[in-house]
Amino acid sequence: MSNSAVVTRFAPSPTGALHIGGARTALFNWLYARGRGGKMLLRIEDTDKARSTPENTQAILDGLTWLGVDWDGEPISQAAGAERHAAVAHEMLASGTAYKCFSTQDEIEAFREAARAAGTSTLFRSPWRDADPATHPDAPFVVRLKAPAEGKTTIQDEVQGDVTLDNAQLDDMVLLRSDGTPVYMLAVVVDDHDMGVTHVIRGDDHLTNAFRQGVIYDAMGWDKPVMAHIPLIFGPDGKKLSKRHGATGAAEYQAMGYPAAGMRNYLTRLGWSHGDDEFFTDAQAREWFDLSGVNNSPARFDVKKLENICGQHIAAADDAALLQEIEAFLAATDGTPLSDAQRHGLITGMYCLKERAKTLPELLDKAHFVLTSRPITPDEKSAKNLTDVSRGILNELTPQLQDVSWTRDALEEVVGAAAAAHDLNLGKLAGPLRAVLAGRSVSPSVFDMMLVLGREETIARLSDAAA
Repeated sequence: MSNSAVVTRFAPSPTGALHIGGARTALFNWLYARGRGGKMLLRIEDTDKARSTPENTQAILDGLTWLGVDWDGEPISQAAGAERHAAVAHEMLASGTAYKCFSTQDEIEAFREAARAAGTSTLFRSPWRDADPATHPDAPFVVRLKAPAEGKTTIQDEVQGDVTLDNAQLDDMVLLRSDGTPVYMLAVVVDDHDMGVTHVIRGDDHLTNAFRQGVIYDAMGWDKPVMAHIPLIFGPDGKKLSKRHGATGAAEYQAMGYPAAGMRNYLTRLGWSHGDDEFFTDAQAREWFDLSGVNNSPARFDVKKLENICGQHIAAADDAALLQEIEAFLAATDGTPLSDAQRHGLITGMYCLKERAKTLPELLDKAHFVLTSRPITPDEKSAKNLTDVSRGILNELTPQLQDVSWTRDALEEVVGAAAAAHDLNLGKLAGPLRAVLAGRSVSPSVFDMMLVLGREETIARLSDAAA
């Protein structure tokens, strides 16, 4: 198969927001297609009318957009294809690979109770499977798939290897309900075929479905896509990731201010590896990603690792792109938009703000000195550094800053001389300077703050403190 023919799909159910597991599945599909010049399609599996809402669909699209995962063409609605799905079931009826079953719910339950009592399989075996159509009653019926009853079926899975199932474990699953509507399991196969999907990359909770869906492919004489069932994501305790582990949705991580590039890197590395590489760019991920690198055991979600990777991405980010991401984060969390002056301050100061910030709120916290405005009110901790003595020294320092050339070396020399004149080391002046310039005891270095603020603003803040 030529690479240009690769077509993957991400097919979420809009019954809730985009879960981290779904986000990683989307990423794997995206990387596999994009790395091979192929297409990734998006299908919204909205057949569950009660739980599928436009709001949930929008939340999934927003989550993918934040993550930086794009798709080809318009998102496809599964529910919109119901007539086509039903038509395929009728084709199978006509070819004898499906049959009408008139058994009632009570009869099915009675069969299962008798099987439980006898200790035999409770998989329903319909008495209508091989019935003569002449004996069909004028009554409601479902359409069932005629699954192979003997032998074994093997699926060649790109992640799980060869997986074999006894056909005796396959049921004659329902394709059309008694009201004529198609079931999800049929819709998935028809859609994947009609959309030209070549690679189905999805969670391994669908592995058993693959056997049942394979029967439909065979019945219709359709080519089967390459299958890759990826393990689920577990929490730190080795249980399936859920609310009890904390945040599980992409939107929650966006709201906590994790940068999208860091999230992409971390989720890609979660259950997939390329040698010992932990930190990589999108371009590297697209070039390296392959199904052979996907681990077949569950990966554990580790917030510390996520923070570490996100910190590296913030440090490596382009300043202008990082500013854009900060603005998008503020908009998504109803934060106050930045003024032109704040934007300018952030860009100027990015060199000393990016280092060691693991999330955007951490970076904004470090940037407090450029985001705040005069007069600066020191917080309780930093105010303790402003004694009569320290204020006096800052008063002496202020006029000396008027004429000094505004470079780090020159500033260090002037401040160092002011401290030495009072037999103090430079560190003893850092606390009072922080209180005056940032109003906080934790901030970037005082010289970085002076360079970012510039001469005029630095002197103005020192003068305010003296007054």
